[in-house]
Amino acid sequence: MAISSELIRSVTSSMYEWSLKKVPDDTQLELARASERERTEVAKNTFRIMLQSADAAEREDHLVCSDVGVPTYSIKVGTQVSFSGSVRQAIVDGFADLAARIDPPILQMVTNPLTLQRSYVGKNMPIVSFDMVDDVDYIEIICAPKALGTGRWESIETFVYPSLAVIERYVLDSVLKAGSQPCPPIVVGVGIGGTFDTAARMAKESVLRPFGHQNPEPILADMEQRLLKAINATGFGPMGTGGDTTAMAVHIDYSSGHGFTPVAVAFNCWINRRTRARIYNDGRVVRIE
Repeated sequence: MAISSELIRSVTSSMYEWSLKKVPDDTQLELARASERERTEVAKNTFRIMLQSADAAEREDHLVCSDVGVPTYSIKVGTQVSFSGSVRQAIVDGFADLAARIDPPILQMVTNPLTLQRSYVGKNMPIVSFDMVDDVDYIEIICAPKALGTGRWESIETFVYPSLAVIERYVLDSVLKAGSQPCPPIVVGVGIGGTFDTAARMAKESVLRPFGHQNPEPILADMEQRLLKAINATGFGPMGTGGDTTAMAVHIDYSSGHGFTPVAVAFNCWINRRTRARIYNDGRVVRIE
């Protein structure tokens, strides 16, 4: 059997809509926990508003935020997968379907950087990255729309043989520079090493890691905890209103490389928009929280 372009078109279109109307369950739980830890009534009230907004959007089938971002997909392709029809074009067509049918309508966020013209279509849009996974018969798709608040403040810099302290200082400086603009509490993703594009991709994918997954690298697990504590000590708090929770998590990955070491920092806002699904060769679609 084979995965059809029609199925890819339908699933990717639906995934984008899910991500706009549903705050992930693990994120809602983390927001509730953060609210309980807060020591000021302003911060607690901000979290209440966030949770009420998440509930209302899901219950009333509305957008959580009017900035729907631009569609981005990370796709892992199993080596045992077969396709019938186009793949990339199916994703493009799926986004066109969504823009035409979604209620309430979404704003035109796709922007030509040369003319600043906005529409629903554009060069290389949706943004899609592919990777291979050995010995499985499915494709795994993650949809994580990228909006202005987080996209504006993401950063990358290349160091030469940096110490862990230098890396941590750069990550913290990136968060301080962003301030409350990424709509905290944020998730911070960090990619260390490899090449320029490798580091950026690791940071992006680290942002999408579900909460509660322990980093298998002890050095990075310790770094995540140190950075989370330091970021929350900044006092920006939820939506910049002040408080104990500026970040919900820091997730880090690394790659071996040369003596030069790129360090990339990515963000996801409090909505933590991400949906994950697998499409199997036999046509089954499994949605993963």
